[in-house]
Amino acid sequence: MIRTDDPTPSALAELAAEVDDLRARYAAHHLLDLAVGVLVAQLGLEPQDAARHLEELAAAAGTPATDLAADIVNQAAGQVVSLDLAAVGREARALRRVGARVQVAEELDEVATALVEDGLERFGASGLLLWRASSDGCLALVGGHGCSSLEMSRWRLLPPQLCSLPMEALTESHPLWFPKGPEERGVLPGPSAESARALIPLRARGRTVGLALVLWPGPAPLDESTREQVEGLVSVSARVLDAGRATDYASDRPVLAAVLDLLAHPGMSLWHGDGGEPRVEHLNPTARRVAAPLPSQTGRPLSQLFPYAAAELTELVGEAQRSGSPQRMSRLPTARGRDDPPPLLNVRVLPLSPERSVVLWHLSSRDHSFSLLQSTGRLAGAAAFEDDLLRGVAQWTDQAFALFDLPPEAAPLTLDQLHNLVSPDSRGELDALLETLTDRLEPGTAVLQRPRTDGGVRHIRVIAEPLLTHGTLTGVTGVFQDVSIQHHTEVALAATFDQLTTVQAKADQRHALALQLQRAILPDLPEFDADSGIQVAARYRPAAEEYRVGGDWYDVVRLPDGSLLVAVGDVAGHGIDAATGMVALRNALRGLAVTGHGPARLMHWLNEVALHSPGRPTATCICAVYRPQDRRLRWTSAGHLPPLLLRGGRAELLDHGHSLLLGAVADVRYGEAVTELRPGDRLLLYTDGLIERRHASLDQTLAVLRRTAEHLPEVGLDQQADVLVERSLGDTDDDSSLVLLRIR
Repeated sequence: MIRTDDPTPSALAELAAEVDDLRARYAAHHLLDLAVGVLVAQLGLEPQDAARHLEELAAAAGTPATDLAADIVNQAAGQVVSLDLAAVGREARALRRVGARVQVAEELDEVATALVEDGLERFGASGLLLWRASSDGCLALVGGHGCSSLEMSRWRLLPPQLCSLPMEALTESHPLWFPKGPEERGVLPGPSAESARALIPLRARGRTVGLALVLWPGPAPLDESTREQVEGLVSVSARVLDAGRATDYASDRPVLAAVLDLLAHPGMSLWHGDGGEPRVEHLNPTARRVAAPLPSQTGRPLSQLFPYAAAELTELVGEAQRSGSPQRMSRLPTARGRDDPPPLLNVRVLPLSPERSVVLWHLSSRDHSFSLLQSTGRLAGAAAFEDDLLRGVAQWTDQAFALFDLPPEAAPLTLDQLHNLVSPDSRGELDALLETLTDRLEPGTAVLQRPRTDGGVRHIRVIAEPLLTHGTLTGVTGVFQDVSIQHHTEVALAATFDQLTTVQAKADQRHALALQLQRAILPDLPEFDADSGIQVAARYRPAAEEYRVGGDWYDVVRLPDGSLLVAVGDVAGHGIDAATGMVALRNALRGLAVTGHGPARLMHWLNEVALHSPGRPTATCICAVYRPQDRRLRWTSAGHLPPLLLRGGRAELLDHGHSLLLGAVADVRYGEAVTELRPGDRLLLYTDGLIERRHASLDQTLAVLRRTAEHLPEVGLDQQADVLVERSLGDTDDDSSLVLLRIR
């Protein structure tokens, strides 16, 4: 017998398992009783005879009685039931297998996989995409199988204003069949232009809840029988889409779950739309380890997973919902017994919607030690610091002394001791930062001016956050960063923009000034002699719209060990902010590269730089390091288009999987690929402005780029780069950059 007064997690786990077992038994008995009732009504049998008849039918069909009961109840709900064993034979069992696998799937990608592998493959189909219809008329891609992640990313969100075939099928609520591909009707994802496709609206409870796109590897007849059976199979997913509407996020639930899973500290999302106790929707791996070890942790009330903190955390969630702003608490529960589990520290509740919140917390008062912050000293113009407020002392990395023009043997200063080192104009901003850190116990940032001995001024950004021990402020930690170059760049860009706006009547002059500005902040290529083993050509094409400065950039830098850093990036947006973010990221990458670390680590650091840059720029980037000694190319990508390798007259796209763009979330770990290059190989790195077209899919434009590269004339590398720019496909008026390398 289990003691119900035992509050330990093991007792909770046993109780929950026992309850789940009782619920499963009750559900099975209830299903059998319903089937017996159908047999009594249809065959006029006594209840005991109907139960015995059900067992005999199940034994003859070779299927569990509960499965046969489900068939009988499902058929009775839709039409007059037939007890012919052939009617509940292979096809019914196949449909039941599909339905069962779909119902237990945890993600909609798994739903699509189950439908294809257990059902649609019998009709020659090879892929399936599922969109959910949102309340604002958008179609959000929530699951797929048999389609590349690159292709799926292009169809992630379809607004109602977009004239597309999926929107046509959704609004008309009628399937669209394309036995030989959509041809002139429009563009759809698929293996090829001639591949058969079917767009099938998904309905549940009298409304259209989503859309399914079935893909075939080639043309298919799609006769009437095939259409009926395919529609029947994919309709199973309608119930899953409809059931997920109440617990799906406004954009895409898997996206938030993936973001939470990237965090090193615990995080979870809560659903409280029914007015009752919050329920746990998702726990990241760290949170799962510290929560009560119950089976099927998601979907349970908060009190089952965090019984000691649930009451106070529920109040904090309620306050966040009432105020519409994040709420913080240094510790939950505020009181703790000797044998209780560790408390939740530095708790933050973020209200996402009236029905949903995200909770983040730490396991210790200091998740990041100063020894880890020392690695930031290798960043160009950055240095770590930490103030111990209890002892009144500070720690600095070596780079901090140079930033403040102090000798290395000088004693580090705490933040409140910097008043005499900064200009009088900066002291008010330093006081405001100290107030934010010590009074409000919130992170803060400030830009301080440090007069230099040569009469100039150095601009130093301070990014700091308080350190709490059991809710008490015990220290401050953060980073000093030299942003003088960025500051002067912002001033120069702002001045240039002001000048451009004063000559709006002179379009030619406006365009020339914008082009001159962009070229001025793009780097010069290093010189390569005949023995270097490599040739490099780079090009930049400005946006078609006049004075529309963009965020595309490239860089080619010789490293101290003889390697070559090659990078191409694209900062989101246009104008002064995009160009400023571009300069910041390019210069930061140059400084990071001298550390000698590989592209994956450099990209990780560059992501942190983006997160702490003014305006929080987001960007795609590809970073590669080429070693001439062994012709090895190590490279990584942050959401960028794949490089193109030309070898022996053939062009091949290099891809090593999906990765997040810079500036999206913190602490992203990037993968790294190694490509062995050969003499005569050419490698093309480029931005999307070179190939992106308004009415063509990404796969189509990449295929055209490959054909263009394969038919480049036999001329010099610079002339080939010019040809690629002249023959570019892009028609979006976006700027574009490319770097072309040839291995000798």
